Amino acid sequence: MSAPINVRAFFAPDDPEAAMRFYEGHSKLLQIYFGITKITSGNVDWINHRNTVVVIVEDDTGTKTYGGARVQMADGVLPLPIETAIGKYDPKIYSDVKIGSAEICGLWNSKEVAGMGIGSLILSRVCVALMTQLPVDNVHVLCAPVTTRGAKRVGAVIDTSLGNEGVFYYPKDDLVATAMIIRDIHEVASADPGERELIRNLRSNPNQVRTETGPKGTFEVNYLLGLPQMVQ
Repeated sequence: MSAPINVRAFFAPDDPEAAMRFYEGHSKLLQIYFGITKITSGNVDWINHRNTVVVIVEDDTGTKTYGGARVQMADGVLPLPIETAIGKYDPKIYSDVKIGSAEICGLWNSKEVAGMGIGSLILSRVCVALMTQLPVDNVHVLCAPVTTRGAKRVGAVIDTSLGNEGVFYYPKDDLVATAMIIRDIHEVASADPGERELIRNLRSNPNQVRTETGPKGTFEVNYLLGLPQMVQ
């Protein structure tokens, strides 16, 4: 990709148009590749939720969406998607999620950026980097097999206290999901050393331009990750 791409973060109600583009792209992807029309991270309740951060990948005009992810903070108002997804299988998740918990969810990327590392690494890295701007101390992730490796690289570990050693059949009986968690969101001690340094770099410089390298070569990313201060 010759033109730079933007990776920016915003609270969902601050840009409802972009939030809807994110939602529509995610829903379309689930339908095309998995035949899934109903998934807990795919509803629209979060669009007006002040405690949801959207990370969106766009072209340099800010009109075309290539992917994204969400960070939803537990607030006792809107359940985290992982609660709705696995609560009926393991009610322990309800006591695990509390104020200070969050979830990285809804991660996707389009065919146009497949193979660039957008979905497999950059979005996970960005979401973890954002945590120090938020009132968060632990982060849940419900991973499909294809995203488990990327989650491990940025510091997530399998939450063996849930399900069958962390494993659930979700969202369909023939698909597997793994419950993972980052308990030390500031240190991310379990992250790969190289990823930890990249996360620290994004935390120190949330608005920057970097040249990234993925399986399909190098590309320029304009990171716009500075969030307005939250009102407690």
